[in-house]
Amino acid sequence: MLTIPRWKAVLILAVALMGILYSLPNMAGPELRTWLHANVPSWMPGKTVNLGLDLRGGAHLLYEVDVDGVFRERGDLMVQDLRTELREAKIGYSSIGSAAKGARVTLRDEGDAEAVRKILRKLDPNLDIQTNGATIEASMNEVSLKSVYDQTISQSIEIVRRRIDELGTTEPLIARQGENRLLIQAPGANAEQLKAIIGTTAKLGFHLVPEAADAGGGTRSLPFAEEPARRLAVARRPMITGDMLETAQPSFDQNGRSVISFRLNNTGARRFCDVTRQNVQKPFAIVLDNEVLSAPVIQEPICGGQGQISGGFTVKTANDLALLLRAGALPAPMKVIEERTVGPTLGSDSVKSGRKACLVGLLFVIAMACLVYGLFGVFASIGIIINMLLILAVMSMLQATLTLPGIAGIVLTMGLAIDGNVLIFERIKEELRAGRSILSAIDTGYTRARTTITDSNLTALIAALILFSFGTGPIKGFAVTMCIGVATSYFCALSFTRLIVLTWLKLKRPKAIPV
Repeated sequence: MLTIPRWKAVLILAVALMGILYSLPNMAGPELRTWLHANVPSWMPGKTVNLGLDLRGGAHLLYEVDVDGVFRERGDLMVQDLRTELREAKIGYSSIGSAAKGARVTLRDEGDAEAVRKILRKLDPNLDIQTNGATIEASMNEVSLKSVYDQTISQSIEIVRRRIDELGTTEPLIARQGENRLLIQAPGANAEQLKAIIGTTAKLGFHLVPEAADAGGGTRSLPFAEEPARRLAVARRPMITGDMLETAQPSFDQNGRSVISFRLNNTGARRFCDVTRQNVQKPFAIVLDNEVLSAPVIQEPICGGQGQISGGFTVKTANDLALLLRAGALPAPMKVIEERTVGPTLGSDSVKSGRKACLVGLLFVIAMACLVYGLFGVFASIGIIINMLLILAVMSMLQATLTLPGIAGIVLTMGLAIDGNVLIFERIKEELRAGRSILSAIDTGYTRARTTITDSNLTALIAALILFSFGTGPIKGFAVTMCIGVATSYFCALSFTRLIVLTWLKLKRPKAIPV
């Protein structure tokens, strides 16, 4: 047990060396760090630990999702579908319109009620249908309501995440709070820019513009984006929706004006081709968030799946809109109900305070170890330093986010790191007092302490994993450093420090142990 195979010794030293190399970029100044990012290959050490909102500064936003707007939209679509079905079935009605999370229709002939109920069941089997004479009201049941609610929030989280990722913000926190609220924390982000990107619904649709004779009740009047006083009646149901976009990029047309070039997926391309083939010489409207961007006339079938969106864009607005279209439309509007900005100065002060706390804690731990255990305390101190560097290295490679509670986790890890060595050294001292030889005492000390160290570290790891799984924000930041710290502490106590001790034994062959 006192001999370590050469391959294992080389592996331990390689891990320690990699820890040192990958942690060094975190100690470089801003200029050197920028140079490393620009010139060092991706496989070389160049990444640094991401700083959280409390250390780097950034935006803290709390949004409320207008889920009721989704219900209203679904009610409008139900009315439109019901109107079409009644027309095809030649069932007369005196009124039809939206109701609470559904539709209401008053029939001319009460005897048609059962036929209408069948039509509604065909449209949605999960509807709650109430009949009062000639009036029939259909609404989504509780199961459907909850499903729509959860789906809307989940989609909103995913879309917001895509939009923030497009901005290049590192490790944003996006979490659901309560029934219909989203908490967004974006380190290093500008609050105004973030609100402009997140708050835009970006619901795109290509709508046919029916002639007055064909309009019926399936149209709605929308204003032009550049001329709000000018309005256009468009079909309620779009022929192409934003989710059929494969990509969208800012570009320029033949006149040098900013436009957005798009490409549809296979489904969208086929549908666009079919609709444009059937509606040559008819206009269609490109609608974004209930505003008409443009209303060109279909000159010929458009079957390539590619096109351009114009609308008086500047270069910046074209870039922003292309970003929103690539990320996808929000399923429901959102409004800011709480906004906070953490300044970079405050974040810098927190970093300095955290660095100071780590250094002071490290110095005290090293001093105590050396005072109590002498030369073996020095060995343990080297292990603790390597442990700290390994934590930085792993967090840099994983691009994990370091928060203020995360710094507290690193400080706590120092205690875990020294605790393992204390258990080993105390066990060695017990074996020496029992009359064992130096070699036997060290061998037995490391062997028997291993089980205790494994149990204690495993318990700490389980607790950290539970915090990571169920916690949010600062709690998760603490858990991340704890998980990494537990693993590196275990390695340093039972592998790296042991290698140092055995190397010292081979070189010095001491008659007594300075412990």
